[in-house]
Amino acid sequence: MGKRIFVKGFLLVIYLSLGVVHAAEKVYILENPYMSRTLVVKDGVLSTQQIVNKQAGARLVPVSCQEFALRTSEGTDKEGTDKILTTKDFVVVSVDKKFTPAIKSYCFHLKNKVHELAVDVCYELVEDNFYGHKYLEITSGKKVTLEKIDVESIAFEDAFQNYKLKLITARKSGGWKPGLGQPVYTTATATFWGMEFPGAFNTVEEGSTITCGYLRGKELLPEERYTTYRSVVGVADDKNFIDDTFFYYIDRIRRRPARLQVQYNSWFDYGNRVSKETFAGSLRKVHNELVVRRGCRPLNAYVIDDGWQDKSKNVTWADTVWKINNKFAPYFRDSRKEVVKAGSTLGIWLSPASIFGARPMVERMGGYGFEALSYGMSMTGEKYMGRLEDRVLDLARHGVSYFKFDGLFGHLNIRDFELQGRGTAAMPQLGLEGFSTSDERLNDPKYDELKSYYLVAGTERLMEIFDGLHKINPDIFIAITNAAYLSPWWLSYVDVVWLINAGDAAKGKDRTGELVYRDHVYFQIWQEENTKFPMNSIFNHEPKKVTAKEDYKSFRDYLFMNLSRGTGFVELYLKTDSLSTTDWDVLAEGLKWTYQAFPTFKRVRMHGGNPKKNEVYGYTAWNEKQGYISIHNPSSEQREYKILLDRKTGLLPDSKKVYQLSSVLNNELGVNTSKYRYGEAISLTLRPKEILLLDFTAAE
Repeated sequence: MGKRIFVKGFLLVIYLSLGVVHAAEKVYILENPYMSRTLVVKDGVLSTQQIVNKQAGARLVPVSCQEFALRTSEGTDKEGTDKILTTKDFVVVSVDKKFTPAIKSYCFHLKNKVHELAVDVCYELVEDNFYGHKYLEITSGKKVTLEKIDVESIAFEDAFQNYKLKLITARKSGGWKPGLGQPVYTTATATFWGMEFPGAFNTVEEGSTITCGYLRGKELLPEERYTTYRSVVGVADDKNFIDDTFFYYIDRIRRRPARLQVQYNSWFDYGNRVSKETFAGSLRKVHNELVVRRGCRPLNAYVIDDGWQDKSKNVTWADTVWKINNKFAPYFRDSRKEVVKAGSTLGIWLSPASIFGARPMVERMGGYGFEALSYGMSMTGEKYMGRLEDRVLDLARHGVSYFKFDGLFGHLNIRDFELQGRGTAAMPQLGLEGFSTSDERLNDPKYDELKSYYLVAGTERLMEIFDGLHKINPDIFIAITNAAYLSPWWLSYVDVVWLINAGDAAKGKDRTGELVYRDHVYFQIWQEENTKFPMNSIFNHEPKKVTAKEDYKSFRDYLFMNLSRGTGFVELYLKTDSLSTTDWDVLAEGLKWTYQAFPTFKRVRMHGGNPKKNEVYGYTAWNEKQGYISIHNPSSEQREYKILLDRKTGLLPDSKKVYQLSSVLNNELGVNTSKYRYGEAISLTLRPKEILLLDFTAAE
């Protein structure tokens, strides 16, 4: 209880129980040239008063503000013990201020005496950043479980949730859309919000309340301090182009810079029959045809896919998991010598969940006491994940520079969930007796909380492994594929993420069909589902070339349209002995265009209509010096298409340059001029199934 008194005209509140005096209202401002956040302590309660977006000249005033929310309990298995605490349940007892020329920060120390909780709410703003951070440090005087932690809980009239799907399914083809790690926006005031953690749920509740947090189910011991992941709020200069600013932010916080990674993968060549001899033969063939004869850069990596692991009847993985079979030398010694000769590095496929080609080992590892699930291995099992981490880091120390981690929480059609609480929260009250860990009954949303606890804990465990790989080799390249999810915050740990819910071989009776299949997945993800993930960091299982029975133009059009998607990850799926001289010519030509166009890929986007409906569509990307536009008419009819060279297309808004147009595929464009400026339109007539690739170069 506190006592109110007046001193020299100011209302003060004396909290006798804490021995601290608070002014009725005290204002704290974090500010830089891009934004400001005004914080207020009133009657001992912390809240955000306003955020100013200086870039767009907009002011965000909260409709309401809980500031943060903690759902605590006596345990995730103890029903009826949970409670939600927000800023109103705490009293600010002190404030730390740290201002330097580079960074400004406030840390508010809050206490709740009844629940014996102390929460430090910390805000940071770097001078040259258009985004600021916030995190919590939580300490309890008694054992407590942190079920859910919302680092941000604040309402704005224009709050908008971009991605709204939440399909945390165990068994369903194409239905794996868990909704983790997507940002939310304020649409009129041009801000983005989220947690810098892939496994977060960033949502807009009740139409206006932004919550940025995650389900953790962490048991906090007395006096143990838990630091949350950081939330972020960033400001854009234009409400119509928040995406551009958000992706620029993601590019700035990546663990490793976006790189062009061109590599060969053995899967389409040999499947699981690959050996050191066949791999070396293909490596030499690719290097000779593309690098020696046609002047391409040395490939970044040559990758041994599924087929190197020892799963023979007598092998044991009790001491070391993912042992190498007798088709390869220890630590791939011979294969590494071959890739070094080609000026490249060695990469391998590996399934963290031990599925696909390693699934026969799951039952055996369960027998060793490793944490096996019904289908694969648990991503939170202390014993198994410890051995997996040891093995992966060991391989990296011995020269493996690229990892394709295929099958994290399952694969395209089946996902596995830890139901026994090994390394993650347990909820036995759900009555899961008789359930397999990939049981179709787990599709029911009533189990989403338990499944989310597992995804969060498994994500954290994988992040630790990825961190370890980076420490060993700061140039490591990491791809996560099956049963990953498209959170842009994965890029703080890995380099590319698989194009979820799509087959590894594009379906279609011809190249047009293959392009439409894959491009429709792009359309679905970015246009229909409004996913926020940079296209330049997608693993899409292409390009593929497994036969010489194809005319030059068909393969060339397919390849360049494929490359124009703008992914910086070009993995060549080839049957190396089946390709013709012309095929190698086309591949080399495509790679050389990619080298030249790659600087624009950071800003790639789709334009046009729905490929599946045979509407004209394509991709476009620009920087200060150059740009390109690809256009595909998948229909059997002639189509007219007009595209405006403006910011929506990807041109920089202040561009006053003159751009010289050229046709990469040498199509007759039927245009009156080859010089264009920002704001001008290009009108084109496309023949049935025609593909165009237009390059633009800024005049000096």
